[in-house]
Amino acid sequence: MEITDDLRIGQVVKSKAGRDKGRIFVVIEIVDDQYVRLCDGELRKVSKPKLKKIKHLIVYNRVFEEIETHLNKNEKLNNAYIRRLLEPYNVQI
Repeated sequence: MEITDDLRIGQVVKSKAGRDKGRIFVVIEIVDDQYVRLCDGELRKVSKPKLKKIKHLIVYNRVFEEIETHLNKNEKLNNAYIRRLLEPYNVQI
């Protein structure tokens, strides 16, 4: 079982299983030691994030610290902002 110690809010991940296989997401919440909530601003909006098992994710080293800052200040995240952050990663698909 994978551990959430290496996952952080704002971390870029890629789905390796499910109907969203190959899609790039950003972690917006760590639910427990097995699940996280993800969004990409396009298919999965910030208002309705995807609940996903950690074992079905490929974890990238890139962490957007500003996402965690926004969430800690209770500021709303914008879907366009998330899409703009993930744009360089979606080109690789």
